[in-house]
Amino acid sequence: MKSLRMRRVTVIMTVLFLLTALLAGCGGKEPAADKKTVKIAFIGPLTGPNAMQGVGARNAFQLAVKQANATGALPYKLEVVDLDDASNPATGASVAQKIVADKSIVAVSGHWNSPVAEATIPIFKSAGMNLLIWGAISPKLTVKENYPFVTRVAPTQSQENAPLAKFVVSDLGRKKWAIISDTSTYGKSNTQAWTDEVKKYPGTSIVSVDEIQVGQTDFRPILSKIKAVGVDGIYFGGVVMEGALARRQASELGMKDTLLVGISGIMDAKYIETAGKEVAEGVVATKPGKDVSKMPGGKAFVEAYGKAGFKEPYGAYGPYAYDAANIIIAALKKAGPDRKALVDAVAKTELDGLLGKTVFNEVGQTKNIVSTIYVVQDGKWVDWEASDYKSGKRKLPGAQ
Repeated sequence: MKSLRMRRVTVIMTVLFLLTALLAGCGGKEPAADKKTVKIAFIGPLTGPNAMQGVGARNAFQLAVKQANATGALPYKLEVVDLDDASNPATGASVAQKIVADKSIVAVSGHWNSPVAEATIPIFKSAGMNLLIWGAISPKLTVKENYPFVTRVAPTQSQENAPLAKFVVSDLGRKKWAIISDTSTYGKSNTQAWTDEVKKYPGTSIVSVDEIQVGQTDFRPILSKIKAVGVDGIYFGGVVMEGALARRQASELGMKDTLLVGISGIMDAKYIETAGKEVAEGVVATKPGKDVSKMPGGKAFVEAYGKAGFKEPYGAYGPYAYDAANIIIAALKKAGPDRKALVDAVAKTELDGLLGKTVFNEVGQTKNIVSTIYVVQDGKWVDWEASDYKSGKRKLPGAQ
């Protein structure tokens, strides 16, 4: 009896072994647990006043990687290493050094801030690594000397400022302008871009140009001077926190009827929260790309983002980070997890993605340039075309 039981156990174990081997071989896919892990890095502001921009983009980047892993199509498992640059060039440089020292990281996507990108580009170039920019918009980043190491899915400052200037000057008839920008490379470039664009229209003038420091909190002296000369609008060439405080203080000084405009650097829910819902009402900004609802695959992206359980909104640059991740994934399929090979592979990758068709030009800048005008309405950024301002139900600050 004992011998019979032993034979039965042996038969059962043999059958189980054969079934396990058969199931493991079905479909020709390697079990996920046995796959090699390949790391790609995401860098952005995950703390500080601009954290919502970075966190939303980080989440969208992770979503793309999660979806790629779920298909089982890659011969390895992708892992995102997300790192905080805190919107600070020195912090960004330190993070970049950590990345290049970690040989398991094969590709990189960052940043939101142009000064931070300027600090990290030499580090990645020296190490022979790519940097696919998802948010920083200084025109100086995608240039001949940085190609093919640096590519970018977002438009440049000039490409953002041009449609905004056309809208407020040609469509709204606002011709007398004041400029407030921060002293960073981003701010200075915005001042130059806005000046160049506004001057294209006859009869326009810039009567006041002022610089502020990042982190500055009192703008009353500057705003009082602007109030005294009288303008049709204030262009703010900085980012969320300073822009929101400037708007709030302008309202306190009796300038609520002065239009304030800016590009995507101010376009965040945090801007409205900081300025206050009523104070932010009627602020105009432009954002790269179409509204997500109008993007190819936009509905699927929004649904997938919600199902993934992220607590934070994907923000203005979430779709850009999502496509950046998918470009890296597509390059990995062609070149494999090799830093050197991925530099050229990323630069030559064409993607029919969430933003539409992304193709990089001879300096690594995307050719896919679309911009949308938004306005703050009832505490939210609303597409101008769908707003009460467009329909005439409401009037912008300073409208006759």
